Order: sequence, then structure tokens, then C-alpha cells
Amino acid sequence: MPPTKLDRQTFEKRFRSRLADPAFDHLQAEIAALLDAAWDSYSNSRKSPHTRKAGPGYADPDYDLATDWIRAKEAIDDARRRHDDPAQRARILIINGSSRSEHTCPGEMSKSWRMVKLAEPCFYEMGFDVDILDLSRLTSEYGRQIHPCKSCVSTSMPLCHWPCSCYPNYSLGQTDDWMNEIYPLWVAAHGVMIIAPVNWYHAPTVLKAMIDRLVCADGGNPDPTSTHGKTAVEAKELELKGWPYPRHLKGRHFGIVAHGDSIGAETVRRSLVDWLTDMELISAGGLAESDGYVGYMKPYATSHEEFDEDRNFQEEVLNVARALGAAVDLARTGRLENPGKDLKQPYPK
Repeated sequence: MPPTKLDRQTFEKRFRSRLADPAFDHLQAEIAALLDAAWDSYSNSRKSPHTRKAGPGYADPDYDLATDWIRAKEAIDDARRRHDDPAQRARILIINGSSRSEHTCPGEMSKSWRMVKLAEPCFYEMGFDVDILDLSRLTSEYGRQIHPCKSCVSTSMPLCHWPCSCYPNYSLGQTDDWMNEIYPLWVAAHGVMIIAPVNWYHAPTVLKAMIDRLVCADGGNPDPTSTHGKTAVEAKELELKGWPYPRHLKGRHFGIVAHGDSIGAETVRRSLVDWLTDMELISAGGLAESDGYVGYMKPYATSHEEFDEDRNFQEEVLNVARALGAAVDLARTGRLENPGKDLKQPYPK
């Protein structure tokens, strides 16, 4: 593939383009010094400048692991302990999969957000703790990003680390990645409810970004020292020995609300259900998998009024929450068994 390394002139142009506001005009000397430091980091490819020895419990205890990755792993481990503790209240994660927000260009909240807030009190009434993940913050909040998946898994499954070790990459300026905060939310949850609109026949960009970066939760390698970072040859050797494909989120229950105004709601709902079941999460049943239309073929300008009047659609959203809550309750008390829990997939890929 063509090289991607920038020369100094191009690097400087891109670096300075982020500081175009006149407020930076009187800081040219300081910017020049920062530019020199950034170029040094970039030209020497210092992806993870802060590391420490992996220590006991890793395949290579002397390997220098990125401290960012270690902190992310510790947060996931803490979330797993809370998830597995029967003394803790069950936890529901509600995800707003819409990119629209009144805090930026659209000037108006999304209907998905309204559905999130409709479902939230239902879970509290059922005795759950609730986390809300609002993915619209990717479009409206300074420094909030989910960087693209680099598809390490397609080189070899063990090259895809759990949690993802591709970011942050300081030399490329790929920082402020949100996923290290998102992974523990999924791990701590006993149930996940995703509410998303249709964007051009597909899931919204913000939701798809998270989905792609959750690939490491499905078969990802929890020990980067076993591949000495991103050493493809070592990862392939591990895979060919027989990779176990650990399912880091298996057994959690889910519910889906996919909505549109003219097309695609069923397609989005099906794709989300397929993705989650492939990761061995469990549907809370037919009533927990909803797709439909608000203001079918009506003007966008009146869509919120259409939602206000559509009591049946609102009830469907509540039914998804009720079904999900009931499934989590039954599972935690041992009254709802996953009939396939002891079965092994012949082709886990």
C-alpha cells in the first residue's frame, strides 16, 4: 500500500491548521516549540511514550506495557468484579445511538434521546442501577472521539488485544479515545439496551464506531505481552496453535429499539441483534427487539410532535425496557438459564 509518512512541511501544515483561531496569533513562538516536539514524537513513532514492566501474570513479565493500556485493563477488571458480585445491584446500560444533539448544528435533541429518558425510570422502578452512554457527545463535545478500528483481527485474532491497544497513539495525535471508558460500562452491565435511528439504511456513524471497536470483546487477546505488542508473526503462531476466542461479554442480556421515518428500521434492528448474539449476548425475547417508524413519510420538522402523539410506539419502547429488566432479574436469580451456555461453536470466528 502507498506510504503514509508525512514530510516536515506537510506535518507542520496539518499541525497549524488546528490552531487557526486568531486567539492563537500571539503564541507563534510557543506553537513553534510545540511543533518541534510534536514532530520529534511523530518522526520517531513514539506511540506509547509511557510504559512499565508487565509484571507477574503475563506471558512476558519483562515486556514494557503502555500505562494507558494497564489503566484500561484495571478499569475493566474492576467492572467485572462488580458485575460478578451477587451483593451488587444489577446494572443496565442504555445507549443512545443517535448523533443528533441540540448542543451542536442540528439545534434539536434526537428522538432516540427522548426514548432513552423514557426507558430510564422504568429500570429504576425495577430496582436497577443505570448507566447512560450518549454517543451524540462524539459530535458535540470537545475532544470526545472514538478512533476507527484498525482491523488487527483480520491479520490474526490474538493481535486484537482486549482492551484495544491501538490507541492512544501519541505520535499520530490519535488521543482522547473514548473506548477505554466505554469498555467498563459494557463489562459492568447485566443488561444493555440500544436505541438508535436509521441513517441512510444503516446504523449511525457514532454507533458503528463503537461497534467496530468492540470487536476485541469477542475473542480478543487479554495479554499483549504474548504477541510483544503488535508483532503479527507471533500473533499468527498463537492463532494457528488453536485460539480459544474468549467471549468477554457473553451472557449479558440485551434489548433493541431501532426507529426510522421511512426505511431501514428492520434492517438496523436485525444487524444489531445479529452482532450482539454473535458475541454471545442473549436477547431478552421478541418484545425486547423492536423496530418501527415515527411519523412515517411525514416532514422532519414535525417529527417530535409525531412522537408525542404516538403512544403505541412509546409503549413499545417501555416494553423493551420491561422485557430486558425481567430477563436480567430472572437470570440473576437462577430462574432463566441460557440453554446453549455449555455448547461450543465449531467455528468461533
